Amino acid sequence: MVRRTVDLRSDTVTKPSDVMRAAMAGAEVEDDVLGFDPTARKLEEEMTRMTGKEAALFVPSGTMGNLISVLVHCEVRGSEAILGDNSHIHIYENGGISTIGGVHAKTVKNNHDGTMDLALIRAAIRHPDEELYFPTTRLICLENTHANSGGRCISGEYTDQVGLIAKEHGLKLHIDGARIFNASAALGVPVQRLVQAADSVSICLSKGVGAPVGSVIVGSKSFISKARRLRKTLGGGMRQVGVLCAAALVGLRDHAGRLQDDHRRAKIFTEGLRQIKQLKVDAESVETNMIFFELKESLKSSPEVFCEILQEQGVLALPTSDTCVRVVLHHQISDSDVSYALGSIKRAVAQIAGEVDQ
Repeated sequence: MVRRTVDLRSDTVTKPSDVMRAAMAGAEVEDDVLGFDPTARKLEEEMTRMTGKEAALFVPSGTMGNLISVLVHCEVRGSEAILGDNSHIHIYENGGISTIGGVHAKTVKNNHDGTMDLALIRAAIRHPDEELYFPTTRLICLENTHANSGGRCISGEYTDQVGLIAKEHGLKLHIDGARIFNASAALGVPVQRLVQAADSVSICLSKGVGAPVGSVIVGSKSFISKARRLRKTLGGGMRQVGVLCAAALVGLRDHAGRLQDDHRRAKIFTEGLRQIKQLKVDAESVETNMIFFELKESLKSSPEVFCEILQEQGVLALPTSDTCVRVVLHHQISDSDVSYALGSIKRAVAQIAGEVDQ
């Protein structure tokens, strides 16, 4: 019989705390589409303060936040955005920038740490004399932390360099900052410093912050004015949205400052995985709350089967490739949960290894 459930599929799986539910129930609300919801305004003001930008806008999801941001910067159909070939916008957002916005994606190879070589970014920019044949480059996109690189952090110094390239060529810089609070905690650097060079940032509230719904995009006042109109066009204008923003405010207050605990547990988890000889994990790549580990060929199991066996023990994880499994720590995972999950993984490996021996 399963004793407990330890959900490590993502940091999006958290449930609203009792304090969040109380804040949601008691939230002061009005019509946000008309611009009068006081709790939404409070959240947006807090995000402008934390990021050092002029204005902010609550949106239902990070995917919509990224889409709106790209479309604001690339108003002319046939524009081009430079982004990583392993980035969330390129891989996991349904190709929305092209199918909805008519924006062409120019991909640059992501390095192991989530960055892109500066020389390759420069080389990807179209020159004005090429406009007869090619799309017009208008935007560069970064992702921090970089999820498909294991939650690696992008430094402020690197972002500054990309920002300088953008300015030199009259381009805009957008940061998909879904887990920017994790980057801030891991690097010991304020969020404002990490996004200083960006013209816009999308920040998820339902990941490390632990809110049930929503993201916020930040930028200049003119950027947010255009973004508000696009939010309405895309069906993202909601009415008494303060009930959601109230939960996000609690998350910012109670959870964002404790992300180091998630990172500490991730390192403990990683060390435990390193002790299992049939598994392979790159400990150096574990900087925040995400861990990717590989099943060695000798184990003779697919990640799908491995995760099914784990689920029987109440541990939920995600297969991400033919050889790899991902686990993500969050504020509702305790030290005890980490120990239990590691024990379950050891038992799963032993069970599969025993079947192979037979």
